[in-house]
This record gives sequence, C-alpha cells and structure tokens, in this order.
Amino acid sequence: MCYGHLSSNFYDSFCPHALSTIRSKIRSAISAERRMGASLIRLHFHDCFVNGCDASLLLDDTSSFSSEKNARANNNSTRGFEVIDAVKSKVESICPGVVSCADILAVAARDSSKAMGGPTWTVKLGRRDSATASETDANDNLPSFTDDLKELISLFSRKGLEPQDLVALSGAHTIGQAQCFTFRDRIHNEDNIDSSFASTRQRSCPTSGSNTNLAPLDKVTPNSFDKSYFKNLVQLKGLLHSDQVLFNNDSTDSLVRTYSNSRSTFFADFASAMVKMGDIEPLTGSSGQIRTNCRVPN
Repeated sequence: MCYGHLSSNFYDSFCPHALSTIRSKIRSAISAERRMGASLIRLHFHDCFVNGCDASLLLDDTSSFSSEKNARANNNSTRGFEVIDAVKSKVESICPGVVSCADILAVAARDSSKAMGGPTWTVKLGRRDSATASETDANDNLPSFTDDLKELISLFSRKGLEPQDLVALSGAHTIGQAQCFTFRDRIHNEDNIDSSFASTRQRSCPTSGSNTNLAPLDKVTPNSFDKSYFKNLVQLKGLLHSDQVLFNNDSTDSLVRTYSNSRSTFFADFASAMVKMGDIEPLTGSSGQIRTNCRVPN
C-alpha cells in the first residue's frame, strides 16, 4: 500500500467503507452544529498551508515540539478537533491503521462543503501523517485577518496557488463566524465599508472588550454555502480586512464580481482550488506514518 502518489480510489480495496463512514460522522456533526462545517474546512486549509497536508495541525504539544494549535492564527480559534477524533476512532474500528488523519481532514472538508449546500469534488487520497509539527512554521505560513492583497497573493503563490485560487478559497467565508478582535479595526476605523453594516457590527463589537463575541462572515446566509460572500464584498460588507481587500479597486475585483454573479463559476473554481490545495506537499509511499490517534505521533 505504498503508492508514491495520491489517487481517488486509494482505499477501495483496503478500507472500502472509509469514505461513507467519514461522511456519516461529518453529516451528524454538522446537524448538531451548523457552524462545524466551516470549522472543518478551515482545519484542512490550516493543515495544508503548514508543511503540506500532513495532519501536523492535529498534533498536541510534546516534549520535542510546540503544537501548531498554539500559532497566532490557530490559538483559541481553530476548532472541530473532537469531531476529527470521533471520525478517526470510528474508521480505526473498521480498518485499523489504514486511513490517515491527513486524508480524513481532506474528506471532511469536501463532505462539509456538500452538507452546507456547496460544491463537491473527488478527493485524491493516500496522504500520510507527519510525526512532528511546527508552531513557528504555522506563524510564518498562515494568512492573517490583517493581511493586504499583496501579502495574500504572495502567501498563496508560495504554495503553488494562483490569485484565482485565493479568491475562490476565500469564498469559504460564505459560512462560519469570526471573533470580534479579528474585525474590530475594520468596523471602527476603515472607510471602504458600508456604514450601516459597520454600525450593526459595532453593537456587539465595541472599541474595547468583547473580544470573543462572534459575528457571521456572511451576514446574509451564514449557514449556506453560496455566493453571497462575494455579493457582500461588492457592497463593501466584507467582515474582515483580508476579505474586503479582494474587492478594493485592485487586481481581483473582476473575479469577485464574476463569482457574485455566477454560483456555478464560483463552485467550479472552489472545487478545483480545494483539489490543488489538497495536493500541497503530501507525505506518500513510505514517508510519514498512519497515526492511530490524530493528536499524538505513533
């Protein structure tokens, strides 16, 4: 089972029920809490951008490394780890030692998109899990809500992703929530923002305090994966600075407009960008390991 590349039928003979098992666990997690769909897509993204899609994000602190969960973009922010644990333990019960945590993250992201009404795609499989993690690398490679367009384009380009992939993947902010501290500066101090939108958001996110108060990234349909995120940007109602920079008299404006007018174009581009992202530096063949518990190296 040591193939050196990813393929969609990787588990067909070794664990034929892997994908259906993952899907049913993800569906029930999202039924229990709609926000979880966004959280699970984000886990895959924050995993892949740090030394590839190797489930390094899932590792807790050990004596030899500090967990990526401690990084600025993840600390008290990434969530859904217990859902991945539950999926892993169910998959281990049917096929011990076969399905990697990294593949579970990739499949969970696709299943979450579909469950929230978004696109689906064929996930390539066969990633293996890292035995280590790096908080420093996470700090260096994950985007921040304060990033400008140039910084975002450069960060994505280092991962082999084009500006189109950046804009399409940002569309995942059609679901999910953000904490007040991530958008306070935007709603109080920026001028490329719709004034009634800003004052609505200011009510639950004052100039100080209330740091963890939540607001939906897409105020229109926060629990549906659709194109309204892009419509919001065109109306200057992006919640995060790093959202609105995608539509701010710059090179990505026309793409935002295209997606705001065409769900099918957005869905197709999102799906292909997710496949590209899932291809970032995977461990395959005899590299890495298949962790038994996603939180600790074997």
